[in-house]
Amino acid sequence: MISFDKNTILIQLRDGSSHQGTVTSMEPNEGLFVLNSETSKKGKIKVVHLVDVPGHSRLRPKLDEYVPRAAGLVFVLDAVEFLPNCRAVSEYLYDILTKSSVVKRKIPLLILCNKVDKVTAHTKEFIRKQLEKEIDKLRTSRKAVSDADISNEFTLGIPGEPFSFSHCVNKVTVAEAPALTGEIQPLELFIRERVKP
Repeated sequence: MISFDKNTILIQLRDGSSHQGTVTSMEPNEGLFVLNSETSKKGKIKVVHLVDVPGHSRLRPKLDEYVPRAAGLVFVLDAVEFLPNCRAVSEYLYDILTKSSVVKRKIPLLILCNKVDKVTAHTKEFIRKQLEKEIDKLRTSRKAVSDADISNEFTLGIPGEPFSFSHCVNKVTVAEAPALTGEIQPLELFIRERVKP
């Protein structure tokens, strides 16, 4: 999991509680547990392994330690504070989507819009469109740099067409999940689909 308010979401997944405090972490937070929504089910219950990687730019290289074993990536962003952070969020997503380990293994990515229950929050469709526009600009500017430099980056999208997440080799989904209200079903579904039986 990457970016804004991950701790609240992790606590919601594990305990089902709406813990409203925040914990600033400088190291990945890792754990094995049964999703809270699964604890009342009968039959075989699957344990999930989740890693919360700090979103601070200096700590982003930590993500590289976990990607080779990842069954999926969740990128959490703040739907209220999205616009002022759009460029930085897009740059980070671009870096993730062009990582050779993500592309070669076609690791699915869920972009999870948090805080959508707030009045000033942007919708997932607005966020998706803005991210696609910004990544399209990055694709153009970074292609010029990579043409002059040897890189392990992969080209995003279809040449000559505006960027769309549907053009990625790995599946990219945008969903909403206001963690404080406990409505995190899209995230739980994404996780369940990737847990090995």
